[in-house]
Amino acid sequence: MQVRRAAPQTAVTGFSLVELAIVLGIVGILMLSLMSTLSSQVEQRNFDDTRRRLEQARELLIGFAIINGRMPCPARSVATASPVTVAGDEVVTTATGCIGDTVTDYYGGVSGAVTLGLLPARTIGFQQLDSAGFAVDAWGNRIRYAVANLTTPSGSCPTPHFVNAANLKTNGISCQPNDLLICKSANPATAAPPVALPAITATTCGGGANQIMAQGQVVAIVYSTGKNGGIPCATCIDELANTNGDRVFVFHTPSSNNAANGEFDDQMIWITVGELYGKLLAAGVLP
Repeated sequence: MQVRRAAPQTAVTGFSLVELAIVLGIVGILMLSLMSTLSSQVEQRNFDDTRRRLEQARELLIGFAIINGRMPCPARSVATASPVTVAGDEVVTTATGCIGDTVTDYYGGVSGAVTLGLLPARTIGFQQLDSAGFAVDAWGNRIRYAVANLTTPSGSCPTPHFVNAANLKTNGISCQPNDLLICKSANPATAAPPVALPAITATTCGGGANQIMAQGQVVAIVYSTGKNGGIPCATCIDELANTNGDRVFVFHTPSSNNAANGEFDDQMIWITVGELYGKLLAAGVLP
């Protein structure tokens, strides 16, 4: 009798559930890391793009001043009937300069449901616009603009000076801006939001050590409210200082929600009086 031996069986190997879970976990970690890197790159690109847009706006504002002999007035979020404007136009009257009062149209802020102090994109030829015709940053938030209204010495410098070509030509370079201030923080003495915000006055900026640019130095400010610009933040007192309609503005490096004065991601650029007068003198606009 012939005895047959069974052929040896080859062991079948594969992933166990534990091994599969480990592999999926590693893949998930790698994907999260990749997404985080891509998100950081996108945010940095938006930050850099917004900075370029602000610099472009700054050059267009100076170019407008050279051509027209004055700085443009800010735009409003809605068209006006008198004077007649469309979205993205400066709102200006021949007799008085920028329409409205000094708290709103010159420095920004909100009046009713109307946002004031917007970059006059159509007036200066700015190209990056939203569907309504307003200048926007890389996140789609409308770019803001403030321009000096008060001057010194007040007796020999009738206002408006910087937004009125006749006054600027007549007054010459002896007039200095006397209102816009750029500070390091909205309130350096205390972090209590937001009741302490009015403690800063236009003359002190909360103290000389808190000033970046003092009165007499800044003609105009162009700024972006950053990625979070469309989200109200009652405790972000540094950001609130840039949109509350007064003449005090804040600029510093970005900060998180845990910072003393709350989250801050605004970007800002400005035009000094020396730079503007230098450009106007070089172009033959002044004296």
